[in-house]
This record gives sequence, structure tokens and C-alpha cells, in this order.
Amino acid sequence: MTPTSMPEPAPTIAPTAAVLELPETNLTEGCVTDYDPEIDYFPEKVTIVDAVGWTIAYHNNYKVITVLNPWRDADVQFQYVLVQCGTPPPDNVGDALVIEVPVQSVVAMSTTQLPHLAELGLLDRLVGVDSFLYINNEAVRAKIKAGELVEIGSGGQVNVERALDRQPDLIMTYGVGNLEYDAHPKLLEAGLKVVLNSEYMEVSPLGRAEWVKFTAAFFNQEAKAMEIYDSIAGRYREIAALARNVADKPTVFANRPFQGTWYMPGGKSYVAQLLADAGATYLWADDTSTGSMQLSFEAVFDRARDADFWLNPGNWKSLAEAAAEDERYTQFAAYQNGNVYNNNKRLNENGGNDYWESGVTNPHLVLADLIKIFHPELLPDHELYFYQKLEQ
Repeated sequence: MTPTSMPEPAPTIAPTAAVLELPETNLTEGCVTDYDPEIDYFPEKVTIVDAVGWTIAYHNNYKVITVLNPWRDADVQFQYVLVQCGTPPPDNVGDALVIEVPVQSVVAMSTTQLPHLAELGLLDRLVGVDSFLYINNEAVRAKIKAGELVEIGSGGQVNVERALDRQPDLIMTYGVGNLEYDAHPKLLEAGLKVVLNSEYMEVSPLGRAEWVKFTAAFFNQEAKAMEIYDSIAGRYREIAALARNVADKPTVFANRPFQGTWYMPGGKSYVAQLLADAGATYLWADDTSTGSMQLSFEAVFDRARDADFWLNPGNWKSLAEAAAEDERYTQFAAYQNGNVYNNNKRLNENGGNDYWESGVTNPHLVLADLIKIFHPELLPDHELYFYQKLEQ
């Protein structure tokens, strides 16, 4: 009798550890549905190169932003904990404001924030602004016309009820350290998620522009922001290299008196940096302040009467307006030689100046204008974008 053949036993397979599926991009829509504390939910991160007013620290499911210098001479900092929605917030956040990201709706309380949203492709998230009057961005103006945005006002007179009615995930504003002009205390008191953007405190043009990364972090759009900023900074540095070391540097001064005081940009301000990068000699470059100096007409005239160029004289659109305001302005050599240029070429019907809107995010365009004014041979094909020469 032939014995029955027995089947070979199946080989034993050792158990293997589960393989984590690590995300390759940040989650820009929706929330995490199966949270794992071992996963880094922000594989796309920003690094800060030129800005000095904020920091960001990444953790697996949250990031911490600190606004270091919210306004001049501030003795307070603001911290925001951005938590990936669908994941738990960290313990012991202290006084930090916790905000779930990616944000789905936002109110922007400065026109300088609108180019950030536009460049990042996030204007569909915009639900409100401080005022409709001074906006230049055509896509935002279309949203206004379509009734898609609400005005909430500004400063101490901010309309908290309108903001509460809209219930945005985020309100981005700014502060000056004065309750009369600051909206954030009232908005925070009402329980709204309010973040201070202090880009205006930066002392370099690129530092100001880099706050596009700050905005992007609330939408998990870090990769796009890095790409946008690298392009802007690359172009800025490229054209600055053309002009910074020219042999002949014309002398320049700026602004005009306001209520009897001439507010002249400090020698370490972003304006002074722009002028240096454009191959000009700023007459107050020896000053060490980052804000504005308060000078008399006489002090300015004494130093700038023979200057080659005069920039940014308020709202003038012609030399005749200058002469009509104060005949003494006609005694400056820059006036007599027709070298007065103003940054008000792009105004809307209410006087909203695009220089203070898209110009902050695009300093390479401002720099190109200045180089064209001072050294037209270096950029022969460039047409003035923000600036115009004042005629009689």
C-alpha cells in the first residue's frame, strides 16, 4: 500500500511593520481624516531670507508663527499656532492664538495683503476688506461689484457686527500701537481669529515682499509662496546688480512737507535701500533711522536745493500744483530742471494708489522704475509702471 503524500507546510512569514504613507505636499483643501502623530503634515515649508519681523517653526501637525515687531517701539509680540485641521492642537499654547489651517475664508484689512492672495490664487477665499474705496486689483473690484465682499471698516471704528456676521476663519490686519487706530483689540474681544501682519515695519524692499510667505502659511501654500518670492527676489537682485556700482550716481531727496513738517525717509529705511540699489545718492543716507525724520523746510532746502532728482512729492500731478502750493518749491534745482517724479501713475477713481498695493509685493517693478529714471540706458525697454514725470 502506497502511503498518502502529505502537502508541504506553508512557509512562515514574519509580520512586518505597517508602512506610513507620508504626504508629499501640504494639504490645501479639506482636513486630515486619519491622524497619525508620527506623520509630518507640512512637507512643504518656507524659509525666511530677507524679512526680519517674523519667524516660523514647524512641527508635525502644527506650525508656530511669531510676529516679532508688530509696530514701532512695541513692547509686545504676537504668536499664532497654526494647526492642521483634523489633528489635535498642542498642549500649553499660552497666550498664542490657535487657528486651524488651511484657512477657508479671510478678511484682508490692508490693500497690501490683496496681491498676496492674488498671486497665491486665493482670491476665492476673500470674503471682506476694510474699505472698497482704495482697491486697484481688478479681480477684487469684480468681487465687490458682484456683492461678494463686505466692508468692515478700520481702526477703533471697525464694524465688529459685520465681521461676526461673516464669520471668517481669519482676519488679517495690522497694528500701530494706538487703540484709536487699531482694529484688532475689538475684533479679538469678539472672539474672532485676528492676525497682525507687520510687513510695513521691514527695513528692506525684499523684506516687505517676503511677507507673502507669512500669508501663505495660513493656507498651507508654502511651496507656491517660495516660488513666487524666489522669482521676485531673483529679478530684484538681477537689476540691482546693473545699477548699484555705476560711477555717476545722481543725488536724490523725497516727499514734501505735511502740516509744516517734512517727513524724510530715514537713511536705513526701505526707501533708502531702494535708492541705493537704483544707483542713486540719497542725501540723507548718513542718517541711521529706519522710519521718517521730521525736518523743517529750511533744513531740507539747505541740503537738497541742488539735488538732481525729487521723488514722491505727495499727490501732485503737475509742477504747476507744486508752485501753487508753495512758491519756494520752484527754487529747487530738481524742479527747475524738470526732474520731479511721483509714484502716482496708477490711481483708481478714489485716489487709491497701486504703488501702496501691488508695489509692496513687487519691489522689482519699483526698482526698475527708479533705475529707468536715474539711468535710463541700463533698462532701455522698460516703461515706467508706478512713476510718472511731472510736467507743467
